Amino acid sequence: MRTGRDVVIAALLGADEVGFATAPLVVEGCIMMRKCHLNTCPVGVATQDPELRKKFQGKPEHVVNYFFFVAEEARQLMAQLGIRTFDELIGRADLLDKSKAITHWKAQGLDFTNVFYQPKVDDGKLIYHTEEQDHGLDKALDLKLIAQAKPALEKGERVSFISPVKNVNRTVGTMLSGEVALKYGHAGLPDDTIHIQLQGTAGQSAAAFLAAGITIDLVGEGNDYVGKGLSGGRIIVRPNTEFRGWAVNNIIVGNTVMYGAVAGEAFINGVAGERFAVRNSGATAIVEGLGDHGCEYMTGGTVVVLGATGRNFAAGMSGGIAYVYDPDGEFHSKCNMSMVSLEEVKAAADQLVDKATWHSQHRNGEPEADEIILKRLIERHFKHTGSTRARLLLDNWNESRSKFVKVFPSEYKRALVEMADNAAIEAETQAIAA
Repeated sequence: MRTGRDVVIAALLGADEVGFATAPLVVEGCIMMRKCHLNTCPVGVATQDPELRKKFQGKPEHVVNYFFFVAEEARQLMAQLGIRTFDELIGRADLLDKSKAITHWKAQGLDFTNVFYQPKVDDGKLIYHTEEQDHGLDKALDLKLIAQAKPALEKGERVSFISPVKNVNRTVGTMLSGEVALKYGHAGLPDDTIHIQLQGTAGQSAAAFLAAGITIDLVGEGNDYVGKGLSGGRIIVRPNTEFRGWAVNNIIVGNTVMYGAVAGEAFINGVAGERFAVRNSGATAIVEGLGDHGCEYMTGGTVVVLGATGRNFAAGMSGGIAYVYDPDGEFHSKCNMSMVSLEEVKAAADQLVDKATWHSQHRNGEPEADEIILKRLIERHFKHTGSTRARLLLDNWNESRSKFVKVFPSEYKRALVEMADNAAIEAETQAIAA
């Protein structure tokens, strides 16, 4: 949608609501450079660079003014059609002048019957939105979880319990996270204050937006979007005790797992589908294998893959770090190298902790080598999931470590080096002043 005319036509075709995207973005100052994923937006709209952000000139008043013009044009067109309210406009395909579009040479052979179809409506019936949809929230599993977690929510006491889950239970843990956020904000509760073991098959978006202090231990499998928008909580997904196969050969969660995660961690003892950790900006995830497009558009956080990956790994990856187990040396052909470089994971004693490493990987203010970080994450993965692959890697660590590849975004590395240089200059200046 861009103009009032677009809005009117959409309504005539049956739309109760319309969405705007590009036009309001342009009003804010976007010049359509299509560099959003490169962190180089010249007008400061889509960038993390503080210098580029200074160039942003957009104001809320600009967007408000734009929508006033859109509404004014829509009102003028409605007046020409003799329509008083927007509701009266909805579904009135008979008011469209279709002849010019249908006779256009590009429309030859196309059948628009269903597009312009007007259903017969009984007297008193309305064809626009008049009833609220029942989402069945009164039957949501989260209501039971919130009741069981009441001591933690009200007094901060630790609670732990088991609950069955079925694939009809969607976004399990999200309403509970809302209760935590309502009282404790993004900081949430202390680690593992609420520990929930789910047994069965979780529906779509399990543990979405999971808040800090909540651990969801899913014994079974999950659908798509597990951990979407993860916001500080911990997710564990592992097979049930009857499973006798190899986790690295079996899919345990669906597509788009950890989409847009901002904080927290996930330990997945099995293979994930496509688009794992897309747009991850701060969470840590360990998985036994994944499909195509892993870590796409990732901007932060850490991902460890203990098995095979699909093609196009790291496409548009501008930040964060990934470690991939690559015993056969095939990962290079599967990785999208346009924005990343591949590095060896050296032994801690041999690795020079450079400026970039100091800023991207440090603990308690001290720099850490890749090996230390990687080994610690695999140890925690084994602790939480009992992963056979993790145990085998740890038992023969010197050889295992040499078969990991570090995926390091080039622009991220450059920015980290600049940060280190600026920090060094500032420290030197303060020392001279003192």
